[in-house]
Amino acid sequence: MPHIYHITNLHDWESAKEEELYTSPSLKDEGLIHCCLDEQVADILDRYYTDKNDIVVLTIDTEKLRSQLVYEWSPSLEATFPHIYGPINTDCVIGVKHIKAG
Repeated sequence: MPHIYHITNLHDWESAKEEELYTSPSLKDEGLIHCCLDEQVADILDRYYTDKNDIVVLTIDTEKLRSQLVYEWSPSLEATFPHIYGPINTDCVIGVKHIKAG
């Protein structure tokens, strides 16, 4: 079962569990939810989340994901990243790792 990862804050994840759907600001602004592969998680955390508190890394089972998943090239990072075009159904999230700042 293939896995991808999404990084968000604990509050947004806790709210999403009640609704059974997770969305991010990027879904509204860009039409997609940014995700990454296992080997990209550490770099993304270092690059974008070092000054943030209560961050969680969601492990997503792509076989259970209901929204469209597309792997796309990022010229700025020179790598391919998974993007989800729609909300994430919370039942496809099979792991949540809490990352504390510092």
